[in-house]
Amino acid sequence: MGIKWRHRAWAAAPPALALLAAGCAGTSGAGTEPTARPSASPARSVARVCAQPPAGPAKAPAGAVTVDPAVAGDLAAKTKSSPPNTTFWLRPGKHRLDPDRYSQVIPKEGDRYLGAPGAVLDGNKTNQYAFGGTARDVTIGHLTVQGFAAPQNEGVVNHDSADGWVIEHSTIQYNSGAGLMAGARQRVSASCLRGNGQYGMNAYKAGDPISGLVLEGNEITANNTEDWERRKPGCGCTGGVKFWAVNGADIRGNWVHDNRGTGLWADTNNNDFRIEDNVLEANDGAALIYETSYNAVIRNNTIRRNNWVEGRKYADRGDNFPFATVYLSESGGEPRIRARTDKIDIYRNTLENNWSGITLWENADRFCNSPANTSSGDCTLLVRHSDRCARPTIASAPLYADCRWKTQRVDIHNNRFLLDTSVVKCTAKCDRMAVLANYGTYPDWSPYQGERVAEAITLEQHNRWHDNVYTGPWKFVAHDPARVLDFGQWQGTPYQQDPGSTLDPRAGG
Repeated sequence: MGIKWRHRAWAAAPPALALLAAGCAGTSGAGTEPTARPSASPARSVARVCAQPPAGPAKAPAGAVTVDPAVAGDLAAKTKSSPPNTTFWLRPGKHRLDPDRYSQVIPKEGDRYLGAPGAVLDGNKTNQYAFGGTARDVTIGHLTVQGFAAPQNEGVVNHDSADGWVIEHSTIQYNSGAGLMAGARQRVSASCLRGNGQYGMNAYKAGDPISGLVLEGNEITANNTEDWERRKPGCGCTGGVKFWAVNGADIRGNWVHDNRGTGLWADTNNNDFRIEDNVLEANDGAALIYETSYNAVIRNNTIRRNNWVEGRKYADRGDNFPFATVYLSESGGEPRIRARTDKIDIYRNTLENNWSGITLWENADRFCNSPANTSSGDCTLLVRHSDRCARPTIASAPLYADCRWKTQRVDIHNNRFLLDTSVVKCTAKCDRMAVLANYGTYPDWSPYQGERVAEAITLEQHNRWHDNVYTGPWKFVAHDPARVLDFGQWQGTPYQQDPGSTLDPRAGG
């Protein structure tokens, strides 16, 4: 997890974890369902998957193996005794595994699991995992998976992060840990990831980076019910979806809402993301965090009413860091790393009534081998061996530049930022756009001490706002949290930000 102005835990959400009533009706079958709260009707067409998931096949497809819910362990046993590339059809009803925590289904390559209408695979809070193993190209469709007790940072479906899995028209809900893990070339579409204890999906795989990940048309809601940031302050281990070392991801057409904490969080050496046509709303924390990562396109998203809980918490404590709904922490464009873009391009988004707007941040003390690097043991993608980032060589080119993740080449343009403080119910600190760093202090061998990084991120690293429309009483922060500017100062020397942009301070209340 990235450090903001200094070490801090993420805010705890209130006991009534927010669910949209339209998207989250029904009972969990796995504990008490969180309390609902109303949300405004989305302007953009959204993936209302959880309320009415499409029904699976009412009859077994030709050649399919039928699975009987009356026989405990029938699914795992028939999978074991069948050859690869078998289709399994789960009859209506509640299916269970053998009553051992390590009982799970181990698919073979190319297996397909299709649920009939009303088919549920239930872990009964006994089994840790539903589907595991390393078989490739497994499909799970029209199936509800619930009630599994995965440990922290582990997942229920695709527990071992096998490659090429397809999860479609499925509901993965009310599990501990992550509802779903990810492997390379995994596609998750038209599915409901709801009410899981830690993540809706944890895109993490030991070893090689995950590549070719697609999330399309899903509803991702009410995850982190176990409030891990409160249980382990500063762990950076929650979110609707968390991405680690993913190289190539398309995240489009999803409805990510009412999660406790962050909606979408890319953390540590991710690259080449396209985040487009999503609705990100009413998450307790930021809608999107892109941290110590590279090269992304963020466009055509509707982003509203995010970060009210966490932003207000720190503002009430007197914290002057500009907490924002889109937070780029030590992340930027890097032409030397292959991707579909060589910058972070943020455009044609609508941000409405969030707690602040976009913050570009760089921690001067966070770099390879620094004790302030909370991505422990990781180095940038530009340095193969992190032990090279040491004195005296780190003070000279190329390591001076390559040993730190930099917020650079960020292009923020043609967006609409709307703020009505009477809607957000704030009187201060919810109205910020920012580009800043801290004063570098440690370790004593750091070549980045003092204001070097603050000067670089603000004036030298090609971070630009332009051609945006602002409605409401927006303020702008540059260099450090104490330097709060009005629109004229932001546009003037030396910052020269937002040419071609307009601001109407009255319309936002």
